[in-house]
Amino acid sequence: MSVLTIERKVLEKNDDLARRNRDLFAKHALFVINVVSSPGSGKTSVLEQTLKYFGTSLRVAIIEGDVQTDLDAQRIAKFNVPVVQIVTNGGCHLEAKLVNDALSNFDLSNIDLLVIENVGNLVCPANYDLGEALKVVIVSTTEGDDKPLKYPGMFHHSSVLIVNKIDLVPYVNSDPEVIKRNSLQINPALKIFETSCTTNKGIPEWCEWLRSQTKKRAV
Repeated sequence: MSVLTIERKVLEKNDDLARRNRDLFAKHALFVINVVSSPGSGKTSVLEQTLKYFGTSLRVAIIEGDVQTDLDAQRIAKFNVPVVQIVTNGGCHLEAKLVNDALSNFDLSNIDLLVIENVGNLVCPANYDLGEALKVVIVSTTEGDDKPLKYPGMFHHSSVLIVNKIDLVPYVNSDPEVIKRNSLQINPALKIFETSCTTNKGIPEWCEWLRSQTKKRAV
């Protein structure tokens, strides 16, 4: 019982900070997404292709979450966008306080879209609100068909599903239609995109949807 009480207090404190983040984002008409996945799904590659597509047509900033290194932030920095790396030193997820601390490094009035790339983990990040408008869960075809059924919490709390590495379907024992069907079984409201960072398949569709959502927030 004491463990449950401690966990509830931790989540309540996080939710309070998340509300403050959300109020700050609203003040600046800033659209914020929390990108989540298991390790190796291609989160950073999708972000690279997204930044390449937008170029200077959309003001984007990135918060990178990683257990140990700043390698992802180095990759993102090549696109000349504001980026802050949060190293959790073993922590399996980002929390609202970490995001709030990172925000002081940005000029929020000069950002249209803030992308938070969470730590690679399909369990803990599902329970932690960061103040984002929505969660985007990425699953790669190399992970198999059953990820949504094994980690339903993440798919339940997400608004968007990206099925990535679609170009590898001929070489893996995975069916994107089954991935999508399993995902919709958990969350029928999911918006779904199929992408390949190698062939660029689906990237324009994903980016234009993201642009439209960002414009709605700015109105």
